This record gives sequence, structure tokens and C-alpha cells, in this order.
Amino acid sequence: MNYEIARKRMVQEQIIGRGISDRRVIDAMIKIPRHIFVQEAFAAQAYSDTPLPIGEKQTISQPYMVALMTELLALTGTEKVLEIGTGSGYQTAILATLADRVCTAERIRPLAMRARKCLDSLGLFNVKLRINDSDNSPIGWDDEAPFDAIMVTAGAPEVPQVLTDQLAAGGRLVIPVGSEINQQLLRIVKDRDGTLQTEESVGCRFVPLVGRQGWHIDGK
Repeated sequence: MNYEIARKRMVQEQIIGRGISDRRVIDAMIKIPRHIFVQEAFAAQAYSDTPLPIGEKQTISQPYMVALMTELLALTGTEKVLEIGTGSGYQTAILATLADRVCTAERIRPLAMRARKCLDSLGLFNVKLRINDSDNSPIGWDDEAPFDAIMVTAGAPEVPQVLTDQLAAGGRLVIPVGSEINQQLLRIVKDRDGTLQTEESVGCRFVPLVGRQGWHIDGK
């Protein structure tokens, strides 16, 4: 399979074709090889219009959703970004290509280790990865706050206050919020006076955000 041709077709049909217009996001989606972030058995489907399993009951997001969430952050290249839910590391790689620094947290150790290996193979050394695999692990990252942009790649029952607190003035937070089955993608902008402005984007379905200010393992 010619992955480069598949990747360009994915971008043309699934990304540009659905209205993504940020040239930096488009270029990053063309540049980053999505197939290295999926399990070998699914490599041939890496550029298809669907989420894919990555093990540990987790998924890599649909390419369009990756592009949309990234575009909503409106990155210019100077930002420090927090990502909650490293997963496969693909979204992390897109963010690292577009921002100055990325701090990413993952609760499942095997996924984090695999993602780190993929990121290093691409020379994306501007990523700081933390494994939050204990019940008391925080959702935010106090030591690195404030952040110019925050992305959450798991569905939350509500917007965690710890994340809006760690958002810099003028910063943007993109997060899916709703039930464990269906969520609404939100973009939250923090004004200079600390006021939060919330905009609704598309309906979506992500794996649950687990932990404090998220869902418990049993879904309660």
C-alpha cells in the first residue's frame, strides 16, 4: 500500500472536503504518517474515515475529528499545549508539529510507552509525556500551567474546573462534554478578565474521561 497517496487522499476528501481550512492543520495532516500510530493489523485502514482500535479498549480518532479539534485550538506555533489522553500519540504528533511545546498525559501505561516510541521516531522531542495511572492522578498539570491551549480527547460529564483554571488568559480549551455515549464538542475561550466564552461545535462520541472530575471506572 502506498501510504503517502492514501494520506493525501484522506486530507483532500475527509479534511479539506469537509471544510477544514487552516493551512497549517492541513499541512500537518499531510506530514504525519497516521499508519505508524495504529496496530499493524489495522495499518491498511489507517487513512479510512473512521476511528480504529489501538488496544486497551481505546481508539484513535477519526481523521476529520483530529483535524477539527486541532483547528478549533487556532494554534500559531508559539503555544504551550496540554493534551489530556495521549492514546495512540497521533493527535499529540499533530499538536507537536503546530505548537512550541506539548504536555500530554495518558493513564494507560502501555499506550503511553508506544506513543512515546512513535513520537521519538518522528523527531518530535518537544513533547513531555506523563503517565497518570493511579486513581488519584490529576486531570490537569499544575507544574506546567498555565497553558495557551488545552485539548481533551475523552468525553467528560462536565468541563473540569481544574482545566479552565490552568488555561492562560486568551487560551482555548477543546473538550467533548455529555454522557458516556454521546457528547457535544465544546470550544471554550478564556477572556483577559477570566470570563469563559463557550461555543458548541459538532456532536461526537469519545471514550470516557476517567478520574477526578471525569467518570469513574464503573461509569458513575
